[in-house]
Amino acid sequence: MGTEHNGYRQRKQMMWGLVLIAVGVAFLLDRVDVLDIATLWHYWPLLLVVAGINQTIGYPSAREFTSGLWTVFIGLWLFAVFEGLLGLTFRNSWPLFILMWGLQLVLAPVFARRFASNKEKENV
Repeated sequence: MGTEHNGYRQRKQMMWGLVLIAVGVAFLLDRVDVLDIATLWHYWPLLLVVAGINQTIGYPSAREFTSGLWTVFIGLWLFAVFEGLLGLTFRNSWPLFILMWGLQLVLAPVFARRFASNKEKENV
């Protein structure tokens, strides 16, 4: 578990490092008038999607996997609301959180069994 956990932490650190590099490059290009960062600003919720996907890949536990799914959901929800996709607004889309919470409660035992079986296979 130690090696796998270190690999997960290294991947997570690399992902955040790449995000910081991309943000730094975008700001630098904006400062030298090569890029107008204001045109990219409405894509910021997609950074949450990337972070959530990173949490779900090579996941160390069912809890981390579920947390990653929530992060992906929130990023996609924010993007949809800001872009007005499907007519979603902050006012009319809050029931999606109730649906997501219910889905998480239904799938939690499935995730727990699946991750427990993965740990058993690793110990053999």
